[in-house]
Amino acid sequence: MSTNPTPPPARVLVIEDETTLAGLIAAYLSRAGYATTTVHTGPDGVQAVREHAPDVVILDLGLPGLDGIEVCRQIRTFSDCYVIVVTARKDEVDTLIGLSVGADDYVTKPFSVRELLARVQTVLRRPRTGSTSASETPSSEPIRVVGALRVDPNGHRVHLADTEVALTPTERDLLITLARRPTMAFTRRQLIDVIWGTDWVGDEHLVDVHVAHLRRKLGDDPDTGRYVTTVRGIGYRMGQG
Repeated sequence: MSTNPTPPPARVLVIEDETTLAGLIAAYLSRAGYATTTVHTGPDGVQAVREHAPDVVILDLGLPGLDGIEVCRQIRTFSDCYVIVVTARKDEVDTLIGLSVGADDYVTKPFSVRELLARVQTVLRRPRTGSTSASETPSSEPIRVVGALRVDPNGHRVHLADTEVALTPTERDLLITLARRPTMAFTRRQLIDVIWGTDWVGDEHLVDVHVAHLRRKLGDDPDTGRYVTTVRGIGYRMGQG
């Protein structure tokens, strides 16, 4: 009798210069069933992403050789893996939020490894580009069309005027969430619950940053909100094109 092959474990890359902490994180992730690799410098981190094609990168900002923000920028030029940033200082979080570096989530030190594992599990539950769950068929959800914008919830692809838009996983998930319920005004907390998970704790204005990055890539004016509209006092909804 044939059986379905066991899927390979998700790959997680830890880029952390504190070797003891890196070892602790890697051991915890390995026990949870992930294929884990660790490196300790920025340049080695970029190279490891190229070599290992991880599903998730856990990235410390204070790295030797190349700081974490620049590492994240370089990763985003060739990979759409999920990036979870680890930082020791609140002002680093402010810098991260204010820059378009393409990180999907962040945790601040000190943190529990259990919390970090929960963040990894949350991002890995999101469908990847071109994926369809076993319970879905490609026709299970219609393609949403807003003006020149086409959002495909099944293939997790976004096209603008017939050109595919290169979005980070979080930007893509944000747009698909809005497109699935185009008349609903979502609060930031509702969007966090859908995309990051109900247990997520942090600065809710991270949603605003991802919206700003998404608008920039779509060429969307925040004042008119053709594709993503600001609903004052509430949050965001899908635009009307």
